[in-house]
Amino acid sequence: MDHLDDMDHRIVTALRACGTDPRVAGAARALSWAGEHGALWLGAGLAAAAVDGGRRGAWLRGTALTAGAHLVSMGVKRVVRRPRPAHVEPLVRTAGRHSFPSSHATSAAAAAVAFGALGVHAAWPVAAAVCVSRLVVGVHYPSDVVAGAALGALTARLGAPWMRGGTP
Repeated sequence: MDHLDDMDHRIVTALRACGTDPRVAGAARALSWAGEHGALWLGAGLAAAAVDGGRRGAWLRGTALTAGAHLVSMGVKRVVRRPRPAHVEPLVRTAGRHSFPSSHATSAAAAAVAFGALGVHAAWPVAAAVCVSRLVVGVHYPSDVVAGAALGALTARLGAPWMRGGTP
């Protein structure tokens, strides 16, 4: 486990160093801010439901899956209670002090899976950018982000039949 911890520290240190470029820092801050509490994804899902009447139900269920995944990640954080990286100066404030799993990554991956199933393939690169932004701003370890993304993708994948209008 020490090797994984060491690798986690090294990677977050290297990516946080990318944030010394003001353009990179600004983009990372904007992505982190937009992803706070899944706001980017919830807003996108609700907007899509408003304009795509034929698939409104699927959009609303996909948005609900994304919100549900986010809530699950928050529950896991309360149990695990891993502290955020203390060896780097964060570029953003956080809503909480716990790091594992990354709730930003959870909601991003859940939305990428759910919205991707509805044909929004751009959700994947945006989700990846949100995940990387959490490392650049120095508030998560890579293992937090990977675990969050896996949790979100799994949640959305398990809920995919319900999202399409069937039963889970």
